[in-house]
Amino acid sequence: MNRRETTYLRQPQVKKTWKLVNAEGIPLGRLATEVAQVLMGKNKPEYTPHIDSGDYVVIINADKVHMTGNKGELKFAWHYTGYPGGRRTESYNELKERAPERLFELAVRRMLPKNRIGRVMLGNMKVVKGSTHPYAAHNPVEIKIG
Repeated sequence: MNRRETTYLRQPQVKKTWKLVNAEGIPLGRLATEVAQVLMGKNKPEYTPHIDSGDYVVIINADKVHMTGNKGELKFAWHYTGYPGGRRTESYNELKERAPERLFELAVRRMLPKNRIGRVMLGNMKVVKGSTHPYAAHNPVEIKIG
């Protein structure tokens, strides 16, 4: 009798690897969707929804990411200071100049699960401004996007 069964991984069975993504000239949303897929592990045949089965992702050249149209001026990132009238906003272009790591965090976080495991997956993403990164000892494999 040949049964078709879905196999689910357990956390010790997960083999995590390191991936490298060069963000230079790639649109932010397109890059964020690909990175979210890798962080969740949906690019692997042994994907398990309730386990962190994704890989580590290192994004280099984050300050050279591309935004299509007028998104840089028209989209805003905001936060509250905790005081009345304390909403602070800045455009995506200003955020890209000041902290491109935060720009990627905002884009990818919204595509991950909204629970504890999603926060763990977001911690597996490392964003670097320039082209040199401190994760070379892990021998990350480069992914082509775009």
